Amino acid sequence: MRAKKSLGQNFFKNEKLLEKIIEKSEIPEKSIVLEIGPGKGALTKILFKNNFKVFAVEKDKRMISFLEEKFEKEIKDKKFFLFEDDVLKIDFEKMGLKNEKFYLVANLPYYISSRFLRVVFEGKILPKKMTLVLQKEVALRIAEKKKRAPSARAQKALTKKIKEKSSLLSLSVKAYGDPKFLLPISRKNFSPIPRVDSAAICIENISKNFFKKNKISEDEFFNFLKICFSGKRKTLLKNLSAKYKKEKILEVFNFLKINLKERAEDLELKDFLEIKKNLN
Repeated sequence: MRAKKSLGQNFFKNEKLLEKIIEKSEIPEKSIVLEIGPGKGALTKILFKNNFKVFAVEKDKRMISFLEEKFEKEIKDKKFFLFEDDVLKIDFEKMGLKNEKFYLVANLPYYISSRFLRVVFEGKILPKKMTLVLQKEVALRIAEKKKRAPSARAQKALTKKIKEKSSLLSLSVKAYGDPKFLLPISRKNFSPIPRVDSAAICIENISKNFFKKNKISEDEFFNFLKICFSGKRKTLLKNLSAKYKKEKILEVFNFLKINLKERAEDLELKDFLEIKKNLN
């Protein structure tokens, strides 16, 4: 069965790598796992090997009948619940899933990854943890890859620490949970072979506590972030000047000791929260 280009399908063909991803995800035995886009069921098979109860959402009608036949026993034993739906419109509550009682795993089409994360985080029902296979560039933007400790010689030559750049996507994820890089995935592990490499990440401790604790709504905070990132090449001061009085921004920057030449990508989640609070 061929992949559909219109759905951005790229099927996994390395079973050992899938096992490694699930192992690194550290999902407890007998957990409820929601799989997004099971395709031909390569990952689904690994999930059953680990004794998980699996809910799956698949948009491709061809795959529904294929999966029903392949996992007929698991469906009969009520270990597999398959839903034909668009992942950008799924309702966890209607599926019978409860808040922080399930784990989510997904090999997402690259073009919907950002929208999918927004749909999940903005929903009423949140997974306890998410394990995602994303385009490598996007994965690295969200979760910093752990680097090997430099040798003593290299350490001496290191004159300054290179700071990871923030993005609207990475900050959005960090507002809801703790992202962690799991492993890089070569494009050769997929069929058809995509143009770019992938990577697996997980997002742990998912909740809306950041917004509750800081008494700010999700919409209010993200609308503020959009203003901060409105001009990529512009300084944060210039972007904020479109909405706030320059005198007030300068006062806040001085109070928080923020360099006037800083761009939004140079700051962290807590910095934006403090700027927002003080501008108000």
